Amino acid sequence: MQGENLTVWSFFLLEGFSRSPALEIVLFVFSLVMYLITLLGNSTLILVTVLESRLQTPMYLFLGNLSVLDICYTSASVPTLLVNLLSSQKTIIFSGCAVQMYLSLAMGSTECVLLAVMAYDRYVAICDPLRYPVIMSRQVCMQMAAVSWVTGYLTALLETSFTLQVPLCGNLIDHFTCEILAVLKLACARSLLVDTIMLVVSVLLLPGPMLFICISYVFILSAILRISSAEGRNKAFSTCGAHLTVVILYYGAALSMYLKPPSSSSQEVDKIISLLYGVLTPMLNPIIYSLRNKEVKEAVKKVLGRIPLYRTHGHL
Repeated sequence: MQGENLTVWSFFLLEGFSRSPALEIVLFVFSLVMYLITLLGNSTLILVTVLESRLQTPMYLFLGNLSVLDICYTSASVPTLLVNLLSSQKTIIFSGCAVQMYLSLAMGSTECVLLAVMAYDRYVAICDPLRYPVIMSRQVCMQMAAVSWVTGYLTALLETSFTLQVPLCGNLIDHFTCEILAVLKLACARSLLVDTIMLVVSVLLLPGPMLFICISYVFILSAILRISSAEGRNKAFSTCGAHLTVVILYYGAALSMYLKPPSSSSQEVDKIISLLYGVLTPMLNPIIYSLRNKEVKEAVKKVLGRIPLYRTHGHL
């Protein structure tokens, strides 16, 4: 590209859902409600896992990390989305776009690894329960959680840094956020290096962990079916069912976005999918774990019971 006069963009315009103005109001209300529920639900889960001694176990340590991820993930893009849904001029400065892209990629990549780690935790708990306290010691769990975060941040740094070096021939992003695939559509020419990095990272963080999770659940299901007690089987299914539901929701949306042929769906469909896994899934995670887990519900009641205002006006 040497010798060409390429513009260095200081800001970007976000197309969002401008083609459907009436839809923007509906999406604003939908996104605002989902975001508030996400903050409340995940903050409550973090609070009870920290304050309730019964929840000081590996599963809830990882669940607390998942809640922190969901809060950070939605906070990286939803506030900008809410502002732009009510604005006629939807703009974001270059540095803001870069930060938004990086944080979204980092949180999403970290969640891919963390969900695989949580599957391994369930595998050890059900398939090798006698050695579970030794294998999944607090130190090991902290290290596994740290590896998830570091992997997410490093892969996001790799993808973002190379994407920002690609020459862009426009500054109108056909999306409601600085989503990396939407930004790359502005490239003056395809970059083999960036395409290769995106493909390798996507394969490592999507089909790789997904395959590991599937293999883990084959062994988990086999072990559950050998449990003689109906109560024991139901408890095992309950704890695994919540995790498996989250996995299906998250990976289903992510796989449809990052490992599909470029021309297989319209940009409008991609926006809706992004909205679903960027807003809806983080909101559903604490609800899924709370509704299906008796220990979490009891812990929430116990923690809320310590609040004077709650004791005065009623109970769950």
